Amino acid sequence: MDIQKTFAACWERFMACFKKPNTDSGGENENKPPTVIVNRNVTDVSGGADVHARRSLPPLPPENRTNVYVALYDYSARTEEDLSFNTGDRLEALDKSAGDWWFARALSGVSAAKQGYIPANYVARWRSETERQDAEKMLLAEGNHQGAFLIRNCESQRGELSLSVLDSGRVKHYKLRKLDNGHYYVSRTKSFETLRELVEYYSKQADGLCVQLGEPCKKAPQTYGLSYNTVDQWEIDRKSIKLIRKLGAGQFGEVFEGLWNDTTAVAVKTLKPGTMDPEDFLREAQIMKRLRHAKLIQLYAVCTMEEPIYIITELMTHGSLLDYLQSKTASLISNTIEMAAQVASGMAYLELQNYIHRDLAARNVLVGENNVCKVADFGLARKENEMVYEAKEGTKFPVKWTAPEAIHDNKFTIKSDIWSFGILLYEIMTFGQMPYPAMTNYQVVQKVPQGYRMPCPPNCPKILYDIMTDCWKQNELDRPTFETLQWKLEDFFDMDVTSYDDAARY
Repeated sequence: MDIQKTFAACWERFMACFKKPNTDSGGENENKPPTVIVNRNVTDVSGGADVHARRSLPPLPPENRTNVYVALYDYSARTEEDLSFNTGDRLEALDKSAGDWWFARALSGVSAAKQGYIPANYVARWRSETERQDAEKMLLAEGNHQGAFLIRNCESQRGELSLSVLDSGRVKHYKLRKLDNGHYYVSRTKSFETLRELVEYYSKQADGLCVQLGEPCKKAPQTYGLSYNTVDQWEIDRKSIKLIRKLGAGQFGEVFEGLWNDTTAVAVKTLKPGTMDPEDFLREAQIMKRLRHAKLIQLYAVCTMEEPIYIITELMTHGSLLDYLQSKTASLISNTIEMAAQVASGMAYLELQNYIHRDLAARNVLVGENNVCKVADFGLARKENEMVYEAKEGTKFPVKWTAPEAIHDNKFTIKSDIWSFGILLYEIMTFGQMPYPAMTNYQVVQKVPQGYRMPCPPNCPKILYDIMTDCWKQNELDRPTFETLQWKLEDFFDMDVTSYDDAARY
């Protein structure tokens, strides 16, 4: 393989930052029939809208607005309106107004001269917003080899960049600094006019790095939505969903691994008939659709025209965090702390958006590849009104996870979610043990307001137990924020290792 040509292709996108790209004239727009049907246009028995109704394609922009990008990942079309491409293919963005899905023309590669929709983050994420821990997980994922790398924004210094490199099963990080003349460098002895030149140089020799750079990180990001058509009009024809295998069942329905449009693996939740009013469900689904964060489960689409109602979300390969913890006979403490930090990150986003979850527990966190954790089940999520949500009379609560003020007064705030997070930490550190073991719900309701707190779990470092008890402060105003919990858990890895000699054994 010609490594120089490979990197030349990968860095075309960066060159657009320093000079105006060449304009390539393109072909005509291809009007192909869609394979995704919006349910509200599905014909009913009394006669209705045309089943082939579709969103209009955007008009082509003037030539002087042409932008040329390079594909950072492979993408296989999910609908007939999508455009397939491979890493290194050149793509001309014709319309970016939809945000997450761009209308583009392929200038080279497998779809050369064709037009269609592409996921924007597959071509525009080279200088990604990836955090250090996420970068490590991506580089350690299957498919990456010695020297695999990515460039990301530096967390400790805003505006700076970091180079993360895979070396012998470990990830090393280097700051990419900038001189007054705009040149980039790792070591002052050698600087480069562009990031592309820096990568090309270190791909030929290590020259002070831990290893010579190899291929860019191959882990493709999650797309936002299933396709262009489902971003806004997300009611889809249930005929486009195939149920592959049953993953589990609960009080309100079943969960399946499914396949959308014969192209994309998804999770499908089915609600038992009569479980929920369709209008109430749609209001709650709207909440899930609006909230977007890397550590929150993404809602893709719904099917509500007939029962059972389908909820289509991203598929997490390892199921619930509770089942995952209970299936592990042993685990590194660093992995469990990392899981907790990810949950805190997702909840910090909800906190920022003034939403409360009201059912935060290990059973409502899902686990994907490389121990990626995401908060799920927003069926109870509510917007805070003046910082307080008052539950309806008769609402049932998971007592052992619920803050005392929420149990006694039916009032929920983000601080009651903080209490629940402390219980979730206990679940993580005991590998899925039931909180308050040997105590009934009635005993918990009686003793916790009187000051009883669960003791420190075996093999749990004191610093983590201190975080739990901070979450269980009787006065809710004394409890930390999720933002504080996030950085405390993430900083666990950056502090002096000698402070955690006892933890390293577990």
